[in-house]
Amino acid sequence: MARGINKVILVGNLGNDPEVKYTQGGMAICTISLATTSVRKDKEGANQERTEWHRVKLFGKLGEIAGEYLRKGKQCYIEGSIRYDKFTGKDGVEKYITEIIADEMQMLGGAGGGGGGERTERPERGAPRSGGGGYGDQARASRPASSAPVNDDFVDDDIPF
Repeated sequence: MARGINKVILVGNLGNDPEVKYTQGGMAICTISLATTSVRKDKEGANQERTEWHRVKLFGKLGEIAGEYLRKGKQCYIEGSIRYDKFTGKDGVEKYITEIIADEMQMLGGAGGGGGGERTERPERGAPRSGGGGYGDQARASRPASSAPVNDDFVDDDIPF
């Protein structure tokens, strides 16, 4: 039986500066508010805008990077999953919350608009951490090449098609 897919992709602007908190174990938890706006034409042909606000959580190194480089108004790309939680407030009333748990973040907008397009990923759970900070393969691929020789043992015969 196939598993379900829970994937969210957002491109929007930050509504406020990131809020970073740390767990007792020292892991960063960064919360951002991201606005996405869509435009459509109504029956009369006038443009109608609709803005949706998304609460996004970034954990670990990804959260530290977001807290350091993202700012209110900057544009960014978020990829992750949606999570719904229910809790009982201090007043005894059940409350519901919807959050996006980010696996990947990319700052958009160039030098003046959001960070120059640097792409970062959260390392896979259980994956061994590298000495480079564990950003993920795509982020490592965008770094400058080191002076170490590249081991390229790829053979076309390894392709199954």
